[in-house]
Amino acid sequence: MPDHTPPPIGRRAFIGSAALGGLGLTAAGFPGGASAATASTPASTPATAARRRRVPTTEHRERAVVVGSGFGGGVTALRLAQAGVPTLVLERGKRWPTGPNADTFPRMSTLDRRSAWLTDHSTTPGVIKTWKPYTGLIETLKEQGMTLNCGAAVGGGSLMYHGMTLQPTEEHFAASMPAAADDYAALDRWAYPTVARMLKVSTVPDDILATPSYRSSRLFLDVAPKAGLETFRVPLPVDWNYVRGELRGAYDPTYITSDLAFGVNNGGKQSIDVTYLAAAEATGRTRVAPLHVVRDVSMNARGKWVLHVDRIDTGGVVQEHKRIVAGAVFLNAGSPGTTRLLVKARGKGLVPDLPDAIGTQWGNNGDRIYAWIQPDGDPGDKQGGPACVGGRLPGGPVPFTIIHAGSPLLPPYPIKTMVVVGFGIVKPAGTWRYDAGKDDARLTWPAQAEAGLQKAIKKQMDGLSRAGGGFMIDTNALEPSTWHSLGGVPMGPAVDRYGRVLGHRGLYVLDGARIPGSTGACNPSMTIAALAEHSMAALLRRDLGRVF
Repeated sequence: MPDHTPPPIGRRAFIGSAALGGLGLTAAGFPGGASAATASTPASTPATAARRRRVPTTEHRERAVVVGSGFGGGVTALRLAQAGVPTLVLERGKRWPTGPNADTFPRMSTLDRRSAWLTDHSTTPGVIKTWKPYTGLIETLKEQGMTLNCGAAVGGGSLMYHGMTLQPTEEHFAASMPAAADDYAALDRWAYPTVARMLKVSTVPDDILATPSYRSSRLFLDVAPKAGLETFRVPLPVDWNYVRGELRGAYDPTYITSDLAFGVNNGGKQSIDVTYLAAAEATGRTRVAPLHVVRDVSMNARGKWVLHVDRIDTGGVVQEHKRIVAGAVFLNAGSPGTTRLLVKARGKGLVPDLPDAIGTQWGNNGDRIYAWIQPDGDPGDKQGGPACVGGRLPGGPVPFTIIHAGSPLLPPYPIKTMVVVGFGIVKPAGTWRYDAGKDDARLTWPAQAEAGLQKAIKKQMDGLSRAGGGFMIDTNALEPSTWHSLGGVPMGPAVDRYGRVLGHRGLYVLDGARIPGSTGACNPSMTIAALAEHSMAALLRRDLGRVF
């Protein structure tokens, strides 16, 4: 019987023996569903090749078009359909049907081209692989001061996120989104509960939390109060019977090993494609068009909206150019996707008189991923997920939330490690500018915008290691990154409280692009969806039959 007391391991020895990327700390640690950037405008070799051959161009007319199929887009599509509005949903990614023991999504241990959007190499830190480009699940944007991870799939980022469905307090909501502060009472009364019902959220049951696979979650719950945190179980859109099935060996492990970064192969996750979008399609009034990349949005001489779209194959090769004319366009391409479209439209003169605030007030929701190395307790050789436990510091001067997320790849004995994530309220100081040479918008993020928050998060992480042993490594220290892009088309100076682009009839933004930088020290998905519910209820009262 081996001695399970590990010898002391320092920071340098740990980094030398196990690359952080290989642990899945960045890629698998914490996808968060806000970034369903389903309609960005990447410069791609297949698109360039298409221009050298004859590609048909077609013209279409629609009453309403939704660009993007994540949290904002799914809500928008369903509520339009229920109101009797025929709606086309454009999604750059593909459908990813799943079920028990499916092989739909790539796993961290055998990563392949399904993981990345139209690139010839892995964009996952620590994974060096090349492949033929494919319309994979995550687009990675290397911007000035920040790397953005954006979902690309029918259902947007809801396929890849861990599922944290968190509602901010009224105080923290108002601090993040002052332009919507007066709406919090209504959001709290019916919009947030509606989202919770649609996604069938619940917390991890006692019987599952008590199993060996969730030892790391129990360790967090034991140590966190000693570091001053009030702990909680995270509401998640999960059918826990699938987790029980894995525990009894009926399904291949996915939940119980936290191999969730690119989607849940066994099903049971109530993502947007199987909830809101499925309900919208069931009405017969919603058509979802996968593999449709929106390159530009413009206004024609008659004041109608025109979407310039490429229908592509799974290799990114353009099969058809589409010019779609619509009376109403609802942009839900995620913060980077929606912002890039509108910054391009202004930079190229495609839409006159767009608000000056477009391209401003972007933020990263304060994301930070830490590796907790050599805690005194045993986190186990399997770490179940999704991220089901967290903690908050009551009365802290800077609002933030700490979450433990299991890692699908763990280093060999004697190294013990856990992933701990922080996020909170940041100053939305990021700006997007049009780059004519690349025909795209590029982000600049100043690190000082989150300096106060990151100092507070680091102090809390160090407090956890003091209480529970070991030490913390900031995996984002050299390359800050986020799964929670927010802002770029902010409420107030760019859109009104219901998402109408100021001065532009029939153009709406209902995704995370309208939220300036952070969502009240919570994962953004629930707030994006709740705001979309609230806005659509108002727009159907005020604009239906008048604008669309």
